[in-house]
Amino acid sequence: MKYYYHIIVNPASGSGRGSKVAQRIKKTLDKHHFAYQFYHTAHAGEERQTTQKLLKETLLPWDEAYIENSDMLYPLLVVIGGDGTLHQVVSEVQQISEQQFPVAYIPAGSGNDFARSLDFPKEPEKVFWQIAGTNRPQALTVIHYHEQIQDESGIAINNVGIGLDAAIVYAANHSAAKSNLNKFNMGSFSYIAAILNVLFRQKGFPILVECNGQQLSFSKAFLCTTTNHPYFGGGVAIAPTATIKDNKLDFVLVERVAMFKIFWLILLLLRKKHMKSRYFHHISTAKLRIISTIPQHGQEDGEEMGERPFDLTLTTAKQLFWC
Repeated sequence: MKYYYHIIVNPASGSGRGSKVAQRIKKTLDKHHFAYQFYHTAHAGEERQTTQKLLKETLLPWDEAYIENSDMLYPLLVVIGGDGTLHQVVSEVQQISEQQFPVAYIPAGSGNDFARSLDFPKEPEKVFWQIAGTNRPQALTVIHYHEQIQDESGIAINNVGIGLDAAIVYAANHSAAKSNLNKFNMGSFSYIAAILNVLFRQKGFPILVECNGQQLSFSKAFLCTTTNHPYFGGGVAIAPTATIKDNKLDFVLVERVAMFKIFWLILLLLRKKHMKSRYFHHISTAKLRIISTIPQHGQEDGEEMGERPFDLTLTTAKQLFWC
């Protein structure tokens, strides 16, 4: 099977790594005479606009019986960027609910949790050859959410969080030093500074969770994340038993405790022994509802959702990935 690669590139992802990865992939494409076209983004939101245009004018839904018996070059959508770039593209693809369009991905971000969950090779050329050698896409789980208070819906490829992780995302994005550090490829330092800042300021908040026919109430939630696979925050295995290949979501909640216990929990987390702590709660389910009446920061795949009360219903959806 042969392809025409339509490649959306976020050159700014990973503090400029996106541009370097795209150059390496272009050399491979040229050397082996593959058909392709690049679409480089220049501003936030452009990946969604480009995806929308390609869906309308160029891409074809997956039809295995037809495509495998055709001599055509199948137009395959490829994303080069970080988790945020992939999030934007998949969000747009998921808008076409009646048809399935596959998406391929070559990671070039700073976190790359989605690629890590699928054990992608580290070298972008190896990821490309993995794509080129695949004959059919996999249907993988993504998170679908609906926020009832503001009547908002969306998807996440990694996780949706309320509390600590979302407050860290907000603090890092609004750090005065972030733009200066990014110029020197040191953007991760602003993230570390945000973690330390928020860790001491984030208070516990009440939350209600409905899932598996039960209602669970927590008076001092600290970190509240629904994840699609083990990782968040650039490789932290918050839910080690989660897998992107089943049809379930993994809900993780950490209670606010004394600061010395928080550091002990962090140590357990780094050693992947945190699931034994009585302050750590983990639930595997296909659907859940989270209600937070006290305004908190929210995030989806590292994108800010604002500081507000939440009434979130989270379910699973399927997306075809070429991997």
